[in-house]
Amino acid sequence: MTVNLAKDAKNDVIVVTGAGGFIGGHLVARLRVQGFTKIRAVDVKPLAEWYQKFDDVDNRQGNLKEMQTCYDVCKGARIVFNLAADMGGMWFIERFKAECMLSVLISTNMLLAARDSGVDRFFYASSACVYNAEKQKQAAVTPLREEDAYPALCEDGYGWEKLFSERMARHFMEDYFMTTRVARFHNVYGPQGTYDGGREKAPAAICRKIANAKISGHHEIDIWGDGEQTRSFMYIDDCLEGSIRIMESDCNVPLNLGSDELVTINQMVGIVEGIAGIKLKRNYQLDAPQGVRGRNSDNTKIKKEIGWAPGITLQIGLEKTYAWIYNELKKPESERKAAFVEKTDDRYAGALGMTALAGLPKDIPAMGLFKSDDKAKKFV
Repeated sequence: MTVNLAKDAKNDVIVVTGAGGFIGGHLVARLRVQGFTKIRAVDVKPLAEWYQKFDDVDNRQGNLKEMQTCYDVCKGARIVFNLAADMGGMWFIERFKAECMLSVLISTNMLLAARDSGVDRFFYASSACVYNAEKQKQAAVTPLREEDAYPALCEDGYGWEKLFSERMARHFMEDYFMTTRVARFHNVYGPQGTYDGGREKAPAAICRKIANAKISGHHEIDIWGDGEQTRSFMYIDDCLEGSIRIMESDCNVPLNLGSDELVTINQMVGIVEGIAGIKLKRNYQLDAPQGVRGRNSDNTKIKKEIGWAPGITLQIGLEKTYAWIYNELKKPESERKAAFVEKTDDRYAGALGMTALAGLPKDIPAMGLFKSDDKAKKFV
């Protein structure tokens, strides 16, 4: 059955995990505007490092990989939006596959805690990385339909965790009668998010590079790959609208949530150059992480199920994103919203060692860790 959250749950506890991050912070802001009075926002990051934080929200720092934290978070809640995951852009998810897969602890713990706490509706933020890689080998890609996730051949690490957690949400609905909803996000971007440090995605990285070029006067840009790989990119406002609509719907299968405006990376660079009013020399890094060759969202099913699909153009979204990142970069580093972003090499060097895999056989597949310090830091 469908529900109207703003009408039916406005005064109930609504939990947003990953609330200190990009999408989660925007979702909390959106729910406040819609009049929800009991929002519980949770993130593993210290509160001082959240992208958005509001005094009238129950803000909590907590590690959702720990079961007790999840029970504390879900106590008395009616609605849960589970956005929490350890993830980032292509550099991060190709490099730290095990770290990405450990997010399954969050998914498992939150589903169990929600079930035992009597939560009515549970939203799981999945990803287009669940789709079969064999269907994404061409830049002129056929838009991906929901059924293209099977037979499974996901993005190694991150994609497999997402697909497994999708299945777990489905079986919690079947076995325990808890309403679960799943959206497969396609490349979300916008202001108030990561734009530096290794976890940023392509739109933010390109906006940062072009803004830095404009500020410094050094009119060059490094582009990963040949720039002809294709993607669609969804602006944050469409992501929020779609997530709430899917949560309210009676659709009990995963839905694509993404723009169907396909562009090459070169085209996106050109759009941002036009916004910035400069033209840059392009340096192509052909050995940098690139991901699949092409990916686009087929929005047939979401239109059928909820009568809506993302529609904000890339031009409009990038104008807003570039303006925010440019303004951040003009500030002293200590005042920047994302100045705290972790340097991923520093985080893992002590525990793992950058040369830990140097002696392994070359035919071990998809290890995801580079074999030298130089290679590890080359593309940051």
